[in-house]
Amino acid sequence: MTTEPTTSFEPGTLVHDLVTDRIGEYRATSGPYAMLRPVGGGREWQADPGSLRPATPEQRLSAGVRAANERAERATWGYPEPSRPPAPVPGCETCAEVDGLRRTAQAASDASAVTDADVLMRRHQRAEHGS
Repeated sequence: MTTEPTTSFEPGTLVHDLVTDRIGEYRATSGPYAMLRPVGGGREWQADPGSLRPATPEQRLSAGVRAANERAERATWGYPEPSRPPAPVPGCETCAEVDGLRRTAQAASDASAVTDADVLMRRHQRAEHGS
């Protein structure tokens, strides 16, 4: 079943990009392109709006299952959930110092510095605490 091209979608609509044969979440337009994001997150890609079709129920279901499987697979890699900051190890001076940097960045609403502190904390904990 082929549907006629639709040139405008509501943000969040799942669409089928016929050129890449991928299902993506419509985000917005940028110049002559439509911006799509993989279901479940990831790097956006540009698509020709004329090559987009609304995703079928089967395609939406398949993309959702694929995203859930990818999340479950990433969880088995041993990495903590990225949205959860690493907790400092009690009694560790370096952990306390980096935690202080994170708290200072949070107070200043500096999201980039918060992320930097989280990365430093994870690197330190892997190297020094084996976690």
